[in-house]
Amino acid sequence: MPGGEPAGGVRLTVPGRYNGPADSAQGGMACGMLAALAEEHLGPRVAVTLHAPPPLDTPMELRPAGRRYGLYDGDRLVALAGAVARELAPPPEPVAPEAARACAEHFTGEDGHPFPDCFVCGPRRADGLRLRPGPVPGRPGTVACPWRPGPDDSGRVPPALVWAALDCPGGWADDPVHRPMVLHRMAARVEQLPCPGREYVLTGRVVRRDGRTTENVTALYDAAGALLARAAATWIAVGPPTGTLAETAVEGTPA
Repeated sequence: MPGGEPAGGVRLTVPGRYNGPADSAQGGMACGMLAALAEEHLGPRVAVTLHAPPPLDTPMELRPAGRRYGLYDGDRLVALAGAVARELAPPPEPVAPEAARACAEHFTGEDGHPFPDCFVCGPRRADGLRLRPGPVPGRPGTVACPWRPGPDDSGRVPPALVWAALDCPGGWADDPVHRPMVLHRMAARVEQLPCPGREYVLTGRVVRRDGRTTENVTALYDAAGALLARAAATWIAVGPPTGTLAETAVEGTPA
């Protein structure tokens, strides 16, 4: 329950197929998996800040860190989860499914994708989500794409997968082909889980750019335009595209 202490030895492992860069976890998936654990102790309003690239296939330990909870790979802090009281910034406006399909035709990541094997939006991942967020005409800094989620082993769409799907459209609302970026901080609200096999629409919009950082908001809508989930995130520009994050560990303000 909120405010409680996690049992000793709580572990989190991101399976290798859920990569973003080739050698680390997709940021939204890692944040969503940590949020699912932290919500038991912090309540449903959780933000996660990444402090290092989350490793794949590596058991990490959840530990109390003041009023937050840290995720550690040995002695290395990978992420911090904390409760947030304020509301998220307003989400992008919905886009009709047929318009979102047209936007996806103009996805700029087919060539020059900084992380082409990303589980969520990588063009080389036939087994991934294959999201193609493309520009929305007449709405600068806004992208949209359709998403037809598949089920997990229990037959449902897990919340962490929704966090993952909400992550990448925020990056594509900017220009990651020419300005590679990685997720630094993310807060999401999943009001209703999508149903496997149905078509939904994901949207992303840039809110603010400041030096190396970009703030964005993303949203998941059903075909009728009802809001199912939304997120607010901060991304940080890194070096030239390499496909890995070997030199781009992020340090910053905790959640």
